[in-house]
Amino acid sequence: MPSLSQWFSQAASATSRWTGKPSAFLMCCLIVVVWAVTGPVFHYSDTWQLVINTGTTIVTFLMVFLIQNTQNRDNAALQAKLDELIRASQAKNEFIGIEHLSDEELEDILAECEQHRPDVVRRAEARAGRSRKAEISASQKRATRRAAAPRRKRA
Repeated sequence: MPSLSQWFSQAASATSRWTGKPSAFLMCCLIVVVWAVTGPVFHYSDTWQLVINTGTTIVTFLMVFLIQNTQNRDNAALQAKLDELIRASQAKNEFIGIEHLSDEELEDILAECEQHRPDVVRRAEARAGRSRKAEISASQKRATRRAAAPRRKRA
C-alpha cells in the first residue's frame, strides 16, 4: 500500500500533467463562459458571483500545493543530474551539494565564479554592436565591483 507521500506525489504529478494540457484550459474557459451566460438568469446576484469566486479560490489554493510539489521534485531531480555530471567530469567536485549552503556562502562562490567572467565579456563585446557594447561594459563594471567587494566572514 503506497504511503501518503507516494500517493500525494502520484496525484500531484497526474494533476499537473492534466492541468497543463490545452483541454484543461479550454474546460476552464467553458466553465467561465457558462457562468457568465447564466448571469442574467440569476440576475447577477451576490450568490452568482460567489459561486465563481469560491470555485476559483479553492482551485487556486489547491494548485499552489500541487505546483510546489512538482517544482520541488523537478528541482531535486535536476540537482541530482547536475551533481552526477559534476562528479563524473573534470569539474570541481566541491560544487556538489552547494544548494544546501547559506546565502552568504553561495554569494562567496558566485563572487569566485565572477572573477572568470571578464574573458566571457570580452568575447561578447567583440560580437556585439556599438549600442550593446555600452551595456556589456556597464554590466562588467558592476560584476567587477561585486567580485572585488570584501567577503563576509563565515561563522
